[in-house]
Amino acid sequence: MIATQTRRLTVEDYRKLPDDDWRYQLIDGEIIMAPASNFFHQRILMNLVRLLGPVEEEKLGQLLCAPLDLFLDDQNVYQPDILFVSRSRESIIDNDGLHGAPDLIVEILSAHTARYDLNAKRSAYARAGVRELWFVFPEARRVDIYQPAENFESPTASRSLGEIFRSPLFPELEISTDKIFAR
Repeated sequence: MIATQTRRLTVEDYRKLPDDDWRYQLIDGEIIMAPASNFFHQRILMNLVRLLGPVEEEKLGQLLCAPLDLFLDDQNVYQPDILFVSRSRESIIDNDGLHGAPDLIVEILSAHTARYDLNAKRSAYARAGVRELWFVFPEARRVDIYQPAENFESPTASRSLGEIFRSPLFPELEISTDKIFAR
């Protein structure tokens, strides 16, 4: 038996990827690619952008969507579905993406990426200092909300259809789960 060792890839390798229709992420030094998201994923994304839109109107910070690179370190470059960067942290925004932890990350789970989102990426988000993390489960019609500084292992709240919730980041904004999952 011959042992082989593969080299962990870096941001430099990531920057050399082709410009094509695949979404690439660098997760723990490994290139992960996934096809474009499905219709319901896109519908949820657009619903969330509309629901979170007032945070920009109120000039609380910037709301951004994938595809946009989030550089956490030399071996982790992600493309979360939605990112919010408060005004006090806008220095992490650069033309090529974000360099550091945004205040809020929303990941809409899909069969292609859920295992990465729920494991390696969740842990990396906590280490990087993301203040709030939402995992949206399209089939279950559920949103799990994490406050990584408190506990990145378990959600601090889980919201299903028929519920309204608020984020500590935007306490004046009510978010309806029914509107998140509206088709």
